[in-house]
Amino acid sequence: MSEVMDGLPDIEQIRTAATRIAPHARVTPVLRSATLDALSGAELYFKCEHLQRGGAFKFRGACNAVWALSDAQAAHGVVTHSSGNHGNALALAAATRGIAAHVVVPEGAVRAKVEAIERAGAILHRCAPTQAAREAMAAEVQGRTGAVMVHPYADTRVMAGQGTLALELLQQAAGLDALITPVGGGGLASGVAIAAHAIDAGLALFGAEPQGADDAARSLAQGRRVTTIVPDTICDGLRALIGESNLEALRIHRVELITVSDAETVAAMQLIWSELKQVVEVSSATVLAAILQQRERFAGRRVGVVITGGNVDLQALPW
Repeated sequence: MSEVMDGLPDIEQIRTAATRIAPHARVTPVLRSATLDALSGAELYFKCEHLQRGGAFKFRGACNAVWALSDAQAAHGVVTHSSGNHGNALALAAATRGIAAHVVVPEGAVRAKVEAIERAGAILHRCAPTQAAREAMAAEVQGRTGAVMVHPYADTRVMAGQGTLALELLQQAAGLDALITPVGGGGLASGVAIAAHAIDAGLALFGAEPQGADDAARSLAQGRRVTTIVPDTICDGLRALIGESNLEALRIHRVELITVSDAETVAAMQLIWSELKQVVEVSSATVLAAILQQRERFAGRRVGVVITGGNVDLQALPW
């Protein structure tokens, strides 16, 4: 049987997910940089999920969702809406089980990411570039095919899969004082928060969010989900509004959000390329941007820094 789709996972579901995805997902490395440590005044442990299958952490959640399905459910395939890494991840995960993956892609999505979704074997369905159009098209495909919806972030199975990253990181880098992830829809931030605090309740948790898509920060500040923001940021992977259950997880686990400008993020992206020698996408660099912006909050700490993806359009770099 599969787990329920909505609601927050618990640590046992995350541990089950780790076992479930182990035959398919990579254990990604943790990298260090003396230069970046010196710049930040902290000890930074970069969890390199851009080296995950599909070039992003998203494979963890997608793989868990696919393999959590019963045989009867899986026979009809899976469907999602995604402009990038989640669609690619779901197609790759579906291929490991030999089932169909339908991906609804909005017009105007990053070309390199759409091409990756196609290469992974997905059946593409185009729609207008609005959340409403994405959801409507996904519902239409679901109704026509019987495919199981795997939401990019507001899905228990997806959050549990993303949380496996924290289990791995806390084994690889013992004695962390803090952990920071980018925040978009919140699937990663919520899964990681649940897993991390189950292991170390005293760990300080942070999220990095673009100033032009700061709905999560505003939502936490106002005590309600803010949905009126129109995202305006180069961080294409972080434009999604935070999910209701994801926001609740951030609230429960006292995740502190730091907002960063696109200029700060691009500067951090260049530092990661030059100092870590790693090709990472712009959304991933928000975490280093946040640490450098708020040096006094991280000084002297051992910080786990989650690099989320490396799917870059090399013909359209942000500098």
